[in-house]
Order: sequence, then structure tokens, then C-alpha cells
Amino acid sequence: MTEEKLEKPTIEDFSREITRMLGGETITYCYQCGTCASSCPVAKTTDRYNPRQIIRMALLGQRYEVLNGDSIWLCASCYNCQERCPQKVEIADVIYALRNMAIREGNIPALYAEFANGLMSEGRLAPISKFLEKKRSDYGLPPLKPTGVEALKKIFSATGFDKIFFKKGEQP
Repeated sequence: MTEEKLEKPTIEDFSREITRMLGGETITYCYQCGTCASSCPVAKTTDRYNPRQIIRMALLGQRYEVLNGDSIWLCASCYNCQERCPQKVEIADVIYALRNMAIREGNIPALYAEFANGLMSEGRLAPISKFLEKKRSDYGLPPLKPTGVEALKKIFSATGFDKIFFKKGEQP
């Protein structure tokens, strides 16, 4: 009987994994000039988001910090960073790749889980408020009913979305 030695992941392992993801191919082009952070509207409003720092952490192999933190979820997808990057790092796309990795590992912000539940149960992201129901009634409009739920469930099943977002027995 031989003992298997588990190899400790290296710094390069995480960046290699990112480059294999759709959208993550260009992360290693980054030389940390800071153009992305200086052109980011989100970074100007909060210290919690800095695209340069996210990429640096990813390149340094800080997998847990990147995928379990909330910073990758703060990107507004405005593409300012990507348009201005002198190295042609597709930063917003890298952020999408990191989000996909986080989701696959079960690191999903509560808000996104609520959206998924709304889609699965009502066919829309946001529930219909009592105020809106009353206004529709006042205008003689019929109540809004869930629409397209069965079609959405088929799409979720075909894409694996349901398995990623919902653990067994949790589906709405």
C-alpha cells in the first residue's frame, strides 16, 4: 500500500486555472500599472473594490480571498478598465470568470440566490409588491401571475444552473 502525497497548490496553479476559463485568458498580461483602478467608477466610490488589487491577488494565488470575498461582485461591468488597459487585459471578462469560479464553489451572494429563487418560482427577479398589485387593481388590470416558469426550469436544467444555485431539496 502506497501513500499518495497531496501536492500543495502553487501560485501559478490559480492563475493557470483562471486562464483556462472563458474570459480569464488575458489575466497574466497584467503588469499592475493601475490604469484599470484609476478609470473604474466603482473604485472611486468604495475601497471595497479595486480591479488592480483583485488581479494582483489572483496572480499571487490568493484563491480563497478572491473567490470568497465580495469584491468580485461589485464590478459594474462598464468596461472602462478594459477599454483603457495598455496590455489588453480583458479585466471585466476576468471578473466574470472569477465569479463563475466562485459560483461553482458555492460562493454565491445572497442577493443572487434570491434572484434565482424568484426566477424559479415566479419567472421574474423581483417579487410583485402589494403596492403594485393594488395599483393594477385600481386601474382595472388583472393580477400578475408567474410566467415562463416551466420554460425557465427547462433552461436551468439544460445549463446546469439549477444544480449550481440550488442544493438538493432546496428548489422553490
